[in-house]
Amino acid sequence: MVHTMKLFACQKCGQLLYFENDHCERCGSRLGFSSETRELLTLTSKDKGILEPYDQRGGQYRYCSNAQYHACNWLVPSTSDGEFCAACQFNRTIPNLSDKNNLRLWQKLEVAKHRLIYSLLRMKLSMVSRKEKPDIGLAFDFLADPPESGGKQQAILTGHAEGLITINIKEADDAQRTKMRQEMGERYRTLLGHFRHEVGHYYWQVLIADNEHLAKYRRLFGDEREDYGAALKKHYEQGPRSDWQQQFISSYASTHSWEDWAETWAHYLHIVDTVATAYAFGLQIDPRVTEEDNLTADIDRDPYQMKNFDRVLELWLPLTIAMNSINRSMGQPDMYPFVISDPVMEKLRFIHDVCKVSGDGLK
Repeated sequence: MVHTMKLFACQKCGQLLYFENDHCERCGSRLGFSSETRELLTLTSKDKGILEPYDQRGGQYRYCSNAQYHACNWLVPSTSDGEFCAACQFNRTIPNLSDKNNLRLWQKLEVAKHRLIYSLLRMKLSMVSRKEKPDIGLAFDFLADPPESGGKQQAILTGHAEGLITINIKEADDAQRTKMRQEMGERYRTLLGHFRHEVGHYYWQVLIADNEHLAKYRRLFGDEREDYGAALKKHYEQGPRSDWQQQFISSYASTHSWEDWAETWAHYLHIVDTVATAYAFGLQIDPRVTEEDNLTADIDRDPYQMKNFDRVLELWLPLTIAMNSINRSMGQPDMYPFVISDPVMEKLRFIHDVCKVSGDGLK
């Protein structure tokens, strides 16, 4: 009944809604998300597929073209010439949807991608499409592994290259993703985490490369000019640095400066997004068995509106302890199985400050 960062309710009957809902479970009204107002709107139908808000707010809309596949509930202004919404316009390639399994996995990918785009809109960060800048614009390729040829399987690799983010659709298969997480020795592997990590590489290009932030970036994250291919080879052959837990948010972050940035960026979005959801629910953390101030939190402010990231971190520690404890009560692994060291905190502060200056979305 909640989307990350804020709550939505049906304007007709008051039912709390999931961000992904395309209809209200209580009254059956059609729903659609407006990227312009960042609201999940209750809609009434007009002629020729035109939709209007139930409460008469705003203009007229139609659904994104991907709504026909139950892959999107975002709206397009009726005056727009485009068929895709503010999130789906970044898709360059989608899998063959005549394959029902491909369709099912792509729908899951779209859920994660839409949540990512919402966060970026909230942060007011620049998102330039491939159509605007063919060589470096943001785009997504959602691809399936090709059939075996000559007894060999050429797997699609999830990754980023000059703004183009490629996601292997098998990452949306829970069993496959769990298997890969175990094989890679990872603590955490989710679809949304993939999107946040890969878009971090894109924002390194947008926010850091060749600008005033680069010198401080190199002091915190290292020199990105180090041979990337050689660094990856060393990581996979020899394993992570022995001191990675003191310096990095994950073992993979120790591979190369770019991966440290992308991993830390993903965790920054994890933190801000989750604290914002806790704020929307009005959560308070006050453990009954201790009087330690550092384990209490009254989450009374939206982290997207906080200038000082230290305040966000003060809320994050007690929130993670509560979340992990609740998960353990359900027989589940820790929700957030990471320890944030002082060097990682400094990196997170840097990302917050860069986003605040560049996007003006964090005030």
